[in-house]
Amino acid sequence: MLDFSKPSVARMYDHLLGGTDNYEVDRNACEELLRMAPSTRDLALVNRAFLMRAVRYLAQERGVRRFLDHGSGLPTTPNVHEVAQSIDPSCEVVYIDNDPAVSAHGRMSLAEDVSTTAVLEMDMRHTDQIFEAPEVKRLLRSGQPVAALFVSVLHCIPDSDDPWNLIRRVAERLPAGSYMVISQLASDDAELRASITRFMAEATGGNWGQVRSLTEVKRLFGNLELLEVPELEPVEVSRWRPDSDLAPRQRSTEWIEYGGVALIK
Repeated sequence: MLDFSKPSVARMYDHLLGGTDNYEVDRNACEELLRMAPSTRDLALVNRAFLMRAVRYLAQERGVRRFLDHGSGLPTTPNVHEVAQSIDPSCEVVYIDNDPAVSAHGRMSLAEDVSTTAVLEMDMRHTDQIFEAPEVKRLLRSGQPVAALFVSVLHCIPDSDDPWNLIRRVAERLPAGSYMVISQLASDDAELRASITRFMAEATGGNWGQVRSLTEVKRLFGNLELLEVPELEPVEVSRWRPDSDLAPRQRSTEWIEYGGVALIK
């Protein structure tokens, strides 16, 4: 059921990116969040740019033709399928989100691409259901590599739902040679983590998890092999293969999008 009385994480993100699929309640929540953490809009922009770079890299340099986008959010141009299909029109993408508004907007925007794209209204935590869906089975039909995307969404999952195990479960379901793209809001400032986690949980009616420390985010990658990072550990995402010295960078370090791209062996 659609509920416009409370802010939606997807609509707040849309507003921060300059989109129009949001409401006053979302914009007000964003303004309060920006007062708490002024770098939040920069953070949203660099994260989106990271997603685009990661998809382009995987399609162009790693030959990936199948993408599974968990917690995809509202359609934003260019979207994952547009970037991937600019490399190869045969690329297939399945978007997953439990927000009914996201599903509705996604299906409308993808109406002409049903042969290569799909939108599933499912909770990204429900791995068994997701991998039983015909659209996802289609991605796995040939055993070719799949890129699973968890970009700026795992902070919507509380520790009690074990996001680390979620990543392991998905990795186990994918063919060897597949990839994982992960980023999450992170800070080593315990007070900031607590205050933003509390605010977002209250504002969204509990549709939030928590901001995590950098060490907690590193754990998400487990034994996966991180790619294109000299330190062999996650990075603030504007540092991951920037397009140029002029690419968007996050200027503040109060909190960051922390993540990377990894190989599933």
